[in-house]
Amino acid sequence: MLAALGNAQSLVVSALWLAAVAVEVFALVDAARHRPDAYPAAGKRTKVFWVAILAVATLVGFVSSPLGMLGILAFVGAAVYLADVRPALRQVTGRGGRGGGGGFGRW
Repeated sequence: MLAALGNAQSLVVSALWLAAVAVEVFALVDAARHRPDAYPAAGKRTKVFWVAILAVATLVGFVSSPLGMLGILAFVGAAVYLADVRPALRQVTGRGGRGGGGGFGRW
């Protein structure tokens, strides 16, 4: 019984680790593909700043537990980029997803 519980916990932690690393890699690749002048135009820090933050976050997330302090901080760095910087960059570069020809239309 305890072995099964240990296996289940290990599986959950592995899934969390994989999801966190995937988010961090996605944020890093997205930050790297935007033009450098789009960051100041969106009122955000420079591209070099965000790519460096996300590169460190990806490396830390890769080698640490998703439930440890460093793993959480790495995920938070990627989450801040995805929740704040990425939408501003998409708006400045004209790649925003709002009001377009999406499947659901305008709300």
